[in-house]
Amino acid sequence: MRLLTQVHASSDVAAAPTRGCASMRQHILMPPSKPPLARKVAHQFTRHGVTITDDYAWLRDAGYPEVSDQEVLAYLNAENAWFESVMAPYTSQIDAISAELKARMKDEDASVPQKDGAFVYWSAFAPGAQYRTWYRCPVGGGETSVLLDEPTLAAGHDYFQLGGLFVSPDDRLLAYAVDDDGSERFTLRIRNLNTGELLPDSIENWRYGFAWAADSGSFLYTDADEHWRSKRVLRHILGTDPTKDRTLYSEAAEEFGVSVGLTQSRRYACITTSDHTTSEVYLLPADNFDTAPLLVARRREGIEYDVEEHADTLFIRVNDTHVNFRIVTAAIAEPGGWREFVSGSDRRYLREITCFEDFLVIEERLDGLDQIAIQRYEDGAHTYIPFPESSYTAELGNNPEYAIDRLRIGFESMVTPLTVFDWHVAQGRMETLKVQEIPSGYDASQYETHRLHAVARDGTRIPVSIVHRRDWQRDGSGPVHLYGYGAYGYAVPPAFSTHRLSLLDRGFAFAIAHIRGGDDLGYRWYLDGRLDKRTNTFNDFVDVARFLIDSNYAQPGRITASGGSAGGELMGAIINQAPELFGAIVAHVPFVDVLNTMLDATLPLTPGEWPEWGNPIEDARAFATIRDYSPYDNVGAHDYPPMLVTAGLNDPRVTYWEPAKWVAKLRAMRTDDHVILLKTNMGAGHGGLSGRYTALREIAEEYAFLLAAMAGEMDSESTLATDRA
Repeated sequence: MRLLTQVHASSDVAAAPTRGCASMRQHILMPPSKPPLARKVAHQFTRHGVTITDDYAWLRDAGYPEVSDQEVLAYLNAENAWFESVMAPYTSQIDAISAELKARMKDEDASVPQKDGAFVYWSAFAPGAQYRTWYRCPVGGGETSVLLDEPTLAAGHDYFQLGGLFVSPDDRLLAYAVDDDGSERFTLRIRNLNTGELLPDSIENWRYGFAWAADSGSFLYTDADEHWRSKRVLRHILGTDPTKDRTLYSEAAEEFGVSVGLTQSRRYACITTSDHTTSEVYLLPADNFDTAPLLVARRREGIEYDVEEHADTLFIRVNDTHVNFRIVTAAIAEPGGWREFVSGSDRRYLREITCFEDFLVIEERLDGLDQIAIQRYEDGAHTYIPFPESSYTAELGNNPEYAIDRLRIGFESMVTPLTVFDWHVAQGRMETLKVQEIPSGYDASQYETHRLHAVARDGTRIPVSIVHRRDWQRDGSGPVHLYGYGAYGYAVPPAFSTHRLSLLDRGFAFAIAHIRGGDDLGYRWYLDGRLDKRTNTFNDFVDVARFLIDSNYAQPGRITASGGSAGGELMGAIINQAPELFGAIVAHVPFVDVLNTMLDATLPLTPGEWPEWGNPIEDARAFATIRDYSPYDNVGAHDYPPMLVTAGLNDPRVTYWEPAKWVAKLRAMRTDDHVILLKTNMGAGHGGLSGRYTALREIAEEYAFLLAAMAGEMDSESTLATDRA
């Protein structure tokens, strides 16, 4: 354990004489013997006739996003010191698990090369490197050149993230964006690939959207405003002052955000403005950004659509007549003249479309299972690509070109490592290009996975994916780790994880609860877990846990659970509802202060989140609904399981004070003595530490915590204090 360099509120300071200088004393910092206890400061407000008390509101620094309040920083550092102190006895186990995780990663690894125009592109990790280097070489052979060297860019920074890289149509220029503090406020730069020089053009506060003009002389992009919201699309002409860039589109609606990208043919830039359930798309010819954007269809509340293009025909995926979407076509000259191409279906959930020159590809789910369909333009005939397992996840991989005869596909399951295929369309043949290598060894025959179904309290069947070793006994004695998310229509895939093996090989089973709020069983599955139906998500997870107990997979208190962000909100809700079921909880950057956050329109994401959670500022019903489930507002005077909670000081998505306030309130109100840990990354954001090896230690810490909790070693903070006395 490293020696702490500052005195914390809960630290014990011991004095010892120094050798050779009797007149001086050296103060040695000792690890804290008890967790910090945040002070309470009376704070109340009234909304819709209801008075809310929030004694820990002071933990929000008034200068956010700059955090300089010394009392706030001292509290976060004290929590970090307590985390270090509690986990110090497990250092050897954390080291061992970290080594296992690293040993399963191929040190010198590379992506499968892919052709795009005149060059073939790929990325690779050099031995020991935390970050990738990106390469290209001419299609016909020739010298390999470095496109972008992430390790060099990351040097000297505690955090590094590449936000995107975009090669110009003439292959001469590279636009790339980096974030070096976790705030997700990227700086976009342009490099001349022939000379290696950086152009003076530099865009601050870039945020994900980008589209090159066909002549490579300009590009479209989106930026983040002072509230970290993307509200406009700008055009930058190379060689001009970025502060004078012209705005091509500006969004006035507070809850809508804007993005920009290119169609697969790269003939058009798509400007999309949307909230979580409503969208509006404009098209702009890539060879003429001076024209006025063409509106495809005016926004209608609750109608979501996206657009692709082929041979002057628009292909539009839209949920106007069926909740699982249909596909319509329209001439670009008459974008409102819709003709149905693929009808909506209760079984067939159309998730994404891509127009290639000779065929349309539809990514969908059929009865909840991933499918990739190839559909002919001329007659609508479609073919499903066959996959070799009954439960898996599959999706399109890197397919940058428009005219292709094969599809790059990624495939994996809970027992099958990630496999990269090329599907040869004309021959109907699958070619294996790469299977994820596990240097330390992996024998798939030692593990098995199943698809189960739990019945929720309202009678709905909830899918559950579970994996464990074949010698694992279904007698309730072993621990089960249950994972969930359940928001934004994101379905947790039944995918492979080398990290998870460290739990499975130590006697755990690992289960995924495919709860409502995701889109696992279609778009309706998502709608049934949002707004006034939000509690379905929490109830589903609790009911899955009870199903695992009733089915003899586990016993009460032998289920551990984890989730992050909105999944962290899930963790907070389930331990308010049924804490007795769970033996330990890990909540990463948890969105737990839902009511306060949704009431504060000045926060970065709040207006854009109202369609997902409700607007409690204006809607008394939404206020009441959120207040009834918000984890922070519903912390009670009862027992809670041992908990590990993480936060990021620079997190723009879930602000650091949400988990900090939650932990403080839990400590003050609970009736148990179980260990509660809060670890705040003081130089990172929503995703935690960066770097492929650095991040492994945080996973190892989480696993060591879960193992200790299942061994009964996190049951009493008083015992920990006694041990340290």
